[in-house]
Amino acid sequence: MIGLTQRSTQPRISAQQVAAASRHMSTASTPRVAVLYQELEPPLINGVRKPKKPGGYRDSGADIAYVLKHQCAIDVITPVSTPDPERDADWCFEDSERGMADAIEKGATHFWANTILFANHPLQTSPSLTGVAKTLKVVGQPPKLVELYDDKSFVNNLLRARGGFTLPSAHDVHDEQALADILRVDLEYPVVAKPVRGRGSYGVKVCRSPEELNEHCRGLLKQETSVIIEDYLAGQEATVTVMPPSPATGQDDYWAMPVVERFNHAEGVAPYNGIVAVLQNSRCLSESEHKSDPYYSEIQCQCVEVAKLLQCTAPMRIDVRRVEEGTSSPFALFDVNVKPNMTGPGRPGREQQASLTALAAAGLGWDYPTLLLKILESNCSLHDLRNVTSSHAGH
Repeated sequence: MIGLTQRSTQPRISAQQVAAASRHMSTASTPRVAVLYQELEPPLINGVRKPKKPGGYRDSGADIAYVLKHQCAIDVITPVSTPDPERDADWCFEDSERGMADAIEKGATHFWANTILFANHPLQTSPSLTGVAKTLKVVGQPPKLVELYDDKSFVNNLLRARGGFTLPSAHDVHDEQALADILRVDLEYPVVAKPVRGRGSYGVKVCRSPEELNEHCRGLLKQETSVIIEDYLAGQEATVTVMPPSPATGQDDYWAMPVVERFNHAEGVAPYNGIVAVLQNSRCLSESEHKSDPYYSEIQCQCVEVAKLLQCTAPMRIDVRRVEEGTSSPFALFDVNVKPNMTGPGRPGREQQASLTALAAAGLGWDYPTLLLKILESNCSLHDLRNVTSSHAGH
């Protein structure tokens, strides 16, 4: 009943309370926040490269920085002295060693890592940051763990080994020989084929025949990626955001936000939010809907356990679907996202922007500024982030 507990204990938050929270944060630690975007090309990991997002998340980075500055009264460090609200690049620093050094030189005490991290990312390895690692605060996941958990096959196999999670059956395809072997198996179509290190709905396709599966997988294998082929889950799609512990706000454990339903799929797949805005195909379920169907709280519990297992230090989002059509079917986990999109309204011309996590937050009575403040309060030191160790690396 995690979602229901959270919903009943989280009152609606007024603008005055937002201001008070930002004042408390300012007086407690005087944060000066620099938002980082993805400038670095993701490395080749085990022969597989995760595609870089066009723009490197600068759009959501600018949303975060602008709203923290203008609606949360947080001191935001920017690359230029008078950033233009309509220019994404004015609001965030590149995630290179040079970009982060520039932010530190300008006085940043907090990094919001709105980027894709990996074990050799300069946030993890740069000697120039070591001297400030114990005082520099970071909103983000541990880079060494992100590299592990961006591998969807690794995460799926980890969850299966641990037990207690509902997952579709899956096959890993690393090369054309493995694909040929799978095509000889009597698969039950339709199936879903997707990159092992994918981004959003990129490369995800519902394949309804061996011919379609072969063509799609061969195309993905040519793009420096391995492929996961898994059972197609035919029922309702939803997504669950899990927040990390935040002792500063009285949250001593992981907890799930309300469930957000996805609909209006394109050929069985929720479209990328750069093509179809999430407001057009997603909605936060009401409290009565949560109460009327125990499968919602059951899958929230599973998602919280995933976040605990993965030792997440920032919000994560898990996509789920009912195994079959109809409310009598339970949900299964099918995609774990350790870097969910954080787009939101605030900047001029961005009034219709939203993210799945922001929709879930609205179900708690949190607007976008409140959500950002809550996330900011869950920061941890760079030293701690660098020194998180995984007990799962040998799986």
